[in-house]
Amino acid sequence: MKKSNFVAMILGTISGVFFALGMCMALISEWNTFKPGIVFGCVGILLGLVALIVWRKMEHKEPIHFSGKAVLTAVVGIVGALALGVGMCFCMVWGKMLIGIIIGLVGIVVLLCLIPLVKGIKD
Repeated sequence: MKKSNFVAMILGTISGVFFALGMCMALISEWNTFKPGIVFGCVGILLGLVALIVWRKMEHKEPIHFSGKAVLTAVVGIVGALALGVGMCFCMVWGKMLIGIIIGLVGIVVLLCLIPLVKGIKD
């Protein structure tokens, strides 16, 4: 394993733990830790961005340039993940199985659309 991949793995894991813990703190009302949870979540996001920057620097890659395709890919990924999550909430939290399954399947289809969007379709 290259040193850059190892550093990215460690920083990514730490950022993921901070983000997940922050979201749990913010969203589980029994804990009464909404504001610290938001802080932990933001720290996790910042550490994730730092991990990305450090990894790109160690790999001697150019900074990320935003294009229309990159923005579209991010938007499609976010919409798909949110639709899948909302469908799961409908099923598991609110007890509305049919609409939850439909929304979840729409989210899965949107996420599957990322494959040809990112990789393209070839013969």
